[in-house]
Order: sequence, then C-alpha cells, then structure tokens
Amino acid sequence: MENKYSENIIIKYSETDQNLAMKPYALLNFLQDIASKNAEDKGFGYSFIHPKNYAWFLLKYRMEFEEYPFDVQELTLTTEPRGYNKLFAFRDFELSRGEKVLARMSSMWSIVDVENRTMVPVGQALENCPYMPPFEKRDGDLAFSKIGQIKEPVLTKEFEVRYNDLDVNGHANNGNYIVWAFEPLSFEFKNTHKIKTLDMVYKKEAKYGEKITSLLEFKDDKTTLHAVKNSQNEDLCLIECGWA
Repeated sequence: MENKYSENIIIKYSETDQNLAMKPYALLNFLQDIASKNAEDKGFGYSFIHPKNYAWFLLKYRMEFEEYPFDVQELTLTTEPRGYNKLFAFRDFELSRGEKVLARMSSMWSIVDVENRTMVPVGQALENCPYMPPFEKRDGDLAFSKIGQIKEPVLTKEFEVRYNDLDVNGHANNGNYIVWAFEPLSFEFKNTHKIKTLDMVYKKEAKYGEKITSLLEFKDDKTTLHAVKNSQNEDLCLIECGWA
C-alpha cells in the first residue's frame, strides 16, 4: 500500500534569516502541517481523534541534512506514516530540490487521552486504520539519539508563553521550542552555522502564561545541548544539535 504523500512548498522571505537560510521553526511548521494534512486524508487526523477526546503528541525528531535549505525557492516535502507499536507511532519526512535529497527526518508520536492525561494504545485509538499499519524497521532508518543532560549551562534566557504560541491543543506549538532553545546562541554563531543534525525530545507541554527558561551548553565546538524548562525546573524539551 503506497502511503507516501508529497507537497511542493515555497520558502518565503518571512521564513528565512538574513542569510536566506530557512528558519528552523518554519521547517518544523512545514513538517507539522504536512503530517496533519496526510493524517486527515488517511482518516486518523484531528477530526477523527478529537471527538474521542484524544490528541496527537509529538515526542521526538531526528533530522539529518545533506544540504540545509536556503533561498526563496520551491522544494518538495514528502511524508510517510511508518506505522505503530503499542504506544508509539512513527512518521518519516524527506525534503528535496529536484532529484537532490536535502534532508531526512524521522519522528515519534503518541496518542493521549486529554481528560486523564494517559497514553492510549495507538491501534486501539485508531481502530486499526489500514493506513497506519504495525511498524516494520527498514535498512537506512534514522536512529533517535539519547540527549544528555546539561550540567554547566553557559547561557540562559527566560520567556513567557504567549497566546500566539498556542496550538489547537491549547499548549505551546512544537515549533516554539526550537526558537526558545536556540535564542541563547550568539548572533555570530547563528549567523555563521547551519544545522547538520538535530535530535529533539518533547517531554512536557507548556501552557499560556508559564515562565520558561532556555539553557545552553556546548558539548564541543560544533555540538550544542539545549534544555527548555518550566518554573518547576522540569524539562519541557531537550535538543542536541550538530552544526556545520
């Protein structure tokens, strides 16, 4: 069964930085939008799970870039729901320009009962939808990496979750976390580096009005660790980024 879905996307000026590189949050929004569209078309999107009082929660990303996307141009974004095991569903993405693959991404998701905040077995929640089959590993699959804890942050910044940050589930949209996480990086560093690899783990949601703190540590010259925490010092999101 062919499960892949592709869209042509155009990077707009508002989605690029001063070097015309795509802003990371814009990339995350593209991934979220195509995943949502594909899930709706296949019968397991928001309109199917919301009446059951369920919600999709993004848990992890692994991204590998052959060439970081830049300039105002048309690209092709392809996604494929890879299936599920008991509690997790998996989805892959590929970003290309013509025949050249620029990046590959893998993601892990769960379905949560909104009322009691517990994870629901995916097969049960989706009523064994044929377009979300049991997961089967393939050669060449990207591997999610374990992200280390920050021990000695070199920089921190504080933020407050705004109304504009919220998504349909009433908590901060996943694209905001990468903005908060990367903000402590210096202007010079961000201006001279592009993402090569990215591991991102979402631990807990952030709600309107919450005070959050972004912490940064350098693992080495080309690798950064990031933690976004709430006022109780709980991890909301952890990131390890390799830079080129």
